[in-house]
Amino acid sequence: MAKPKTSYVCHACGADSLQWLGKCPGCGTYGTLQEQILEAPAATSNSRQAVQASLRTAKKSTKEPTPHTALRFSQITEEDQGRFPSGYGELDRVLGGGIVPGALILIGGDPGIGKSTLLLQVAFQLAQRLPRILYVSAEESAQQIKLRATRLGITQPTQISGQPSILSPKIDTDSQLYVLPETNLEEILRELDSLRPQVAVIDSIQNLYFPILNSAPGSVAQVRECTGTLMQVAKRDNISLFIVGHVTKEGAIAGPKVLEHLVDTVLYFQGDRYASHRLLRSVKNRFGATQEIGIFEMVESGLQEVANPSQLFLGNREDASPGTATVVACEGTRPLVVELQALVSPTSYPSPRRSTTGVDYNRLQQILAVLEKRVGIPLSKLDAYVAAAGGIEVEEPAADLGIAVALVASFRDRIVDPRTVLIGEVGLGGQVRSVSQMDLRLREAAKLGFQRAIIPKGASTSETFGLEIIAVGKVIEAIVAALPSQAKVEPTTSATQTESATSQSRPD
Repeated sequence: MAKPKTSYVCHACGADSLQWLGKCPGCGTYGTLQEQILEAPAATSNSRQAVQASLRTAKKSTKEPTPHTALRFSQITEEDQGRFPSGYGELDRVLGGGIVPGALILIGGDPGIGKSTLLLQVAFQLAQRLPRILYVSAEESAQQIKLRATRLGITQPTQISGQPSILSPKIDTDSQLYVLPETNLEEILRELDSLRPQVAVIDSIQNLYFPILNSAPGSVAQVRECTGTLMQVAKRDNISLFIVGHVTKEGAIAGPKVLEHLVDTVLYFQGDRYASHRLLRSVKNRFGATQEIGIFEMVESGLQEVANPSQLFLGNREDASPGTATVVACEGTRPLVVELQALVSPTSYPSPRRSTTGVDYNRLQQILAVLEKRVGIPLSKLDAYVAAAGGIEVEEPAADLGIAVALVASFRDRIVDPRTVLIGEVGLGGQVRSVSQMDLRLREAAKLGFQRAIIPKGASTSETFGLEIIAVGKVIEAIVAALPSQAKVEPTTSATQTESATSQSRPD
């Protein structure tokens, strides 16, 4: 009997190798190659010979070229996708307007972030309106799922005393929601074929195994084959399928990269373990825009939607302090008003420290260099700390102007008018560049009661939305407009020592 051939596949990038290597030749990571048994090459060689024969026949053919199964673009019928709501507006926003029948949706996130809680709540919401919702648990038993649902107050009729139920008491979900604790993919496929649910949840894909494969659950071969088989079933039977995926210590979804290519939508559930809010972000969506975010809050009764997310990332505007500035960041098509906090202080180390929370570290270094070179503020020997309130990640360049003004305000011990928002990208020459979706940002600022907006010159805006618009072309102009002299507070000793070195950059 011939010895089966083996190959070594990287579970990070999917690269193949004929022998085991400590370092992956594709992505350069260490210890990621896993052994995989290959199938017999007979079928492969026969299929290759058949393809070659068909190619030789096609070359000799003199018939009029006609399509075999291909369609002209005009022959393709336009069909409505027929989205249906999930019961949570924030999830529908991230998905592009609702759940598409037959869609394959992958949700990844850190352990304990709330992936299973969110999908269990969504399953109970869908069970109120749709027939036959299937929840496949490969990690928990049916009793554990029932206990978690009882703790969240979403089971019927059992409910925690004193806590309101998320679901409507008028509809019994017991006859519409089914739970299957199973890891064997063949049993899951048999249940999907028998029950034919409209929505199914797989929690999680790394725990499933295909008996015909010799590799362990969670390996590259198992994850790829299980996902590919589930995709075929979802498209054939028009089942909307939610798949939970584990993440690596770097934050990427575990398994081969082809996993993200197979599915229609990839969502990341993010959040700080010390904060109560959670962000659901789309990084791939064949049915909507990417980089959309939905915001939830973890409470005693589970995950709840945040009605006004901008209030979550705003500090107390009544108690203003030096070194704070407000920006309007756009995540997909959603504008978020975020408070940025900066602290500049003398260093006690040979080289100054730079630290960021929620802000890109390289952007901070660049803005510090612009302020020193173009504005004349000596920050090279001072520690600089910048943080975004609420723990949100602000990565877009539109927050550059707010970071620059917050740093100068902390350095000069000045207070930025709490009714002012700053929007703009800072260039290396000290200029303020325009950003996209300006009308959307100004509308959100006006809705929250802001009165002034400092924006780049030449920014395309259709209206002012009742705001006082101050257009600036240079960073120094924005500093002068944002830091009026009457907002000056009592300077500290360190600020007094460095005041004389920046007389040319005084905004007053």
